[in-house]
Amino acid sequence: MIDSDLLLEFLLVSPLLIVSLVLHELAHGWVAYRLGDPTAKAHGRLTLNPIKHLDTWGTIMLVVTFLGSGGSFFFGWAKPVPVDPRFFRDGQRGMAWVGAAGPITNFALVLVAAGCIWLTYTWSAFLLQAFWMLFVLNVILGTLNLIPIPPLDGSRVLGGFLPRATYRKWAELDRYGNYAFMGLFLLMIAVPGFYEATFGAVVDALRNLLLPGGWFW
Repeated sequence: MIDSDLLLEFLLVSPLLIVSLVLHELAHGWVAYRLGDPTAKAHGRLTLNPIKHLDTWGTIMLVVTFLGSGGSFFFGWAKPVPVDPRFFRDGQRGMAWVGAAGPITNFALVLVAAGCIWLTYTWSAFLLQAFWMLFVLNVILGTLNLIPIPPLDGSRVLGGFLPRATYRKWAELDRYGNYAFMGLFLLMIAVPGFYEATFGAVVDALRNLLLPGGWFW
């Protein structure tokens, strides 16, 4: 039996998470398009329609991990935006910019959420909770995607700084990316406190930086 408070929290978190995931993927496609790659547009990914971006199993994993952890943990993914680096003037640098676009969007949403908290924290407990959730979700999404493990965005960013010969070998690791991704997921589940010590620590650091005073914690 799912606790009613947890269910209400899930109903609040779900649309915020969907918006964050959609904007993350849209940013990848938009930057690729601006750099000359029409692939994302041809696949209908330059849209705010969440159906075009959400992955069935990734969405199921989000629901299961959130409800199964009592709201303290979530893990999932959206459909990767198709990108063809052959359209870029410099494929290596182009992929770095495309990769960086997603996390940059998430951290931009962190700043938006922080600003909304500053503006509205005295108005409504519900608004405060919603903007705080938006803040936390995007810190976690941005931080997770910056980890330099293929196929996460951080691997694309790191690849932009590698020598050409090394980059080709680095890009070949994408074929093993799903194993590394699932290994990270299992690590989060198997090691107590890992999630709090990593992602939770980043959330706390940015909260202290952007939301000083602690009036409402």
